[in-house]
Amino acid sequence: MPLPDIKPGRLSACQYTDNFSDAHPPLTRVQALIEAERCYYCFDAPCVNACPTGIDIPSFIRRVSEDNLRGAAKAILEANVFGGMCARVCPTEVLCEQACVRNTNEDKPVEIGLLQRHATDAYFKAPHRDQSPMFTRLPPTGKRIAVVGAGPAGLSCAHRAALLGHDVTVFEARPKSGGLNEYGLATYKTVDGFAQEEIDWLLSIGGIEIRHGHRLGEQITLADLSGQFDAVFLGLGLGGVNALGVASESVAGVGNAVEFIAGLRQAGDFAAVPVGRRVVVIGGGMTAVDAAVQSRKLGAEEVTIVYRRDQPRMPASAYEQEWAQRNGVNIRTWSVLKTLDTSMEHIEGVTFAEVQEVGGRLEVTGRHWSIEADTVLKAIGQTLVLADPTLATLALQSGRIAVDAEGRTSLAGVWAGGDCTAGGQDLTVEAVEHGKVAAYSIDRALGFNRHDAGAKRVRRTAA
Repeated sequence: MPLPDIKPGRLSACQYTDNFSDAHPPLTRVQALIEAERCYYCFDAPCVNACPTGIDIPSFIRRVSEDNLRGAAKAILEANVFGGMCARVCPTEVLCEQACVRNTNEDKPVEIGLLQRHATDAYFKAPHRDQSPMFTRLPPTGKRIAVVGAGPAGLSCAHRAALLGHDVTVFEARPKSGGLNEYGLATYKTVDGFAQEEIDWLLSIGGIEIRHGHRLGEQITLADLSGQFDAVFLGLGLGGVNALGVASESVAGVGNAVEFIAGLRQAGDFAAVPVGRRVVVIGGGMTAVDAAVQSRKLGAEEVTIVYRRDQPRMPASAYEQEWAQRNGVNIRTWSVLKTLDTSMEHIEGVTFAEVQEVGGRLEVTGRHWSIEADTVLKAIGQTLVLADPTLATLALQSGRIAVDAEGRTSLAGVWAGGDCTAGGQDLTVEAVEHGKVAAYSIDRALGFNRHDAGAKRVRRTAA
């Protein structure tokens, strides 16, 4: 079959339904009760210390074992307002579950992530949930806070600040809120519109206004926000994509994995999404895995992830790597891009140079290999975009915004959190913690001290 071969409708309707259904079905009630009984309910539990948001894991699991799912959900959501989404996408295998005492003794940790989902799903599906709010706002303070970015960090900050009695306005460039929760996750990880359902619940406490279509540097500026509001929180995320650095990068068939994932997330009909027959994904992180697996699920016949070092050092977790391979994705390592091979202004193949590590640096061996491709997706990292000239005055570290342990930037009255800040792991759960801690810091800076014991946790990834 001649290249290129990019088209929609490669599969039957049933295949699309099956491929993009919930990849990890929730526990049944019986399964959840049995799993909860496996917990030791440790004092000073290592799983709690491993959770960036400090969820009291033994407490919520004990409540699950008692069939008190609302109480379990409250223990989760008061620490992590995105506890439902994090239960679906958080790499628990390298965080709380890796720290589980059972993991040490028996090589099988308590399935904390699935238990967390069991509790939060039950709460969100409860018929009378809205008649008995889980959280209520403190009396109004009269203070106004601007949040830039309606992703996990921004909405976490907005929710906590609103709970503390402040009025919050969130400015979001895109037509939907959620950030990576809405645009950046594999479709099979969060189905049935859960991302928006969770946000609707978050906003139900009141005191939060979201203005979509407002991009920093265009419709709004940091200088204007600083003059109009009592405090500003930046949850910008990373808007740029690293370039491949070779010729022909702009030819047809070459794109970035982030846009591919976002397009698929917003697609009303998976059968209408075109995919190549032979897809190459360059990179080794979660974005690379999500793009590669979804290419296979759309009907691509051959999908290959190419990473520059060995597989154990791929940023994607071992679980995600195994998931990719179980879904028919090939993983090739110790290779860097040499050329994009084109014909008639369209990609037709990729040539890679083999490398080896010498003294911690990668050196080309002189050998190379080629692979046919009609689609190449780059997943080699994202960059901070500072379109607003005011942002040029912010202190940066390693290309991201430098912050202290409370999320304060170098500019007075301006806080930041999430992927746009330096020193983090680029995880949803970490972004939630950044927003929460910043909200408490803002509250104190505005002359209040309404924080609870949970606010005393400090960011482990501060610059």
